[in-house]
Amino acid sequence: MNKISLIAIILAVLALAGEAFILSTQRDNDDELYQQAIRNDYRVFAPLLPDTLTLAGERVPLELYYVYEGLDRELSSIMYQQLNTQLVFKRANRFFPEIEDILCKYDIPEDFKYLCVTESSLTNATSPAKAQGFWQLMKVTAEQYGLEVNDEVDMRNDLTAATEAACRFMRSLYNRYGSWTLAAAAYNMGPNGLARQMEAQDQDNYYDLWLNSETARYVYRILAYKLIMQNPQDYGFNLRYCDLYPPLPYNTDTLSGRNINLYHYAKRHGCSYRMLRTMNPWLKGNTLHNRQGKTYTMKLPIANGTKISTLTHGRKDTSLVDRM
Repeated sequence: MNKISLIAIILAVLALAGEAFILSTQRDNDDELYQQAIRNDYRVFAPLLPDTLTLAGERVPLELYYVYEGLDRELSSIMYQQLNTQLVFKRANRFFPEIEDILCKYDIPEDFKYLCVTESSLTNATSPAKAQGFWQLMKVTAEQYGLEVNDEVDMRNDLTAATEAACRFMRSLYNRYGSWTLAAAAYNMGPNGLARQMEAQDQDNYYDLWLNSETARYVYRILAYKLIMQNPQDYGFNLRYCDLYPPLPYNTDTLSGRNINLYHYAKRHGCSYRMLRTMNPWLKGNTLHNRQGKTYTMKLPIANGTKISTLTHGRKDTSLVDRM
């Protein structure tokens, strides 16, 4: 290797080293700027807990550290599940009025609408255990409280019928335990399972019971939804009234007979089969054989009443939602 070649190699190595140094320095600078942006722009806040709180008029003993921390956990979880919680706010505007009316009819505390939110996020959900609907009723419980559940019809998915059944169930739980908090726990755990734990532990207060993890968190989730939905801006939710889902206007039609083709039924009533199923989610198929000759009440959309432009007409109020 001659002297000139050696010098060229040395210069090339130095150039590469210099470039690597520059890139390393640039990356360090970029990382510092990035870290600074996180410090300046990203904020995570711990939720504030109230000094006093009740569920259905029953005091929550926040002075007990595990009660305080249990509620803090659920508040933090729901507060930072922004997508799901935002959708709950939007759906609540559509469904809470009917739920509240039925709770009042059965003399069930209004706080139990947050139990419905806890159960399903206000959707006709299906659980791994096959509980169904807004109120997540098991088939045996649904039938016990008057709901039809079979291969063609599942009234657990009808908001009116399911809410009435859930109210009758909750009233029976309250009559058994004499406490709305215990009634809520029994709704989740099952009345017999809760009774066994109360007897074994010789306790008659939910907050003093050692329960399975789901039921141990259940009442705190109800309370957390109550706090966030009644005070949305205190927990970082700034929805406008015009962001919320409006109620769907409808007419009703009485349906009877057998072997009813629901495609044809929808067309005769000027709506799509999709719209028919959306407004009557208790239907399970495209044919209603109705072997027992029952009569059903169908919800049918009012002409143009299911178009967003019509539903939101006049709803230009952009003030923030402050309570639900």
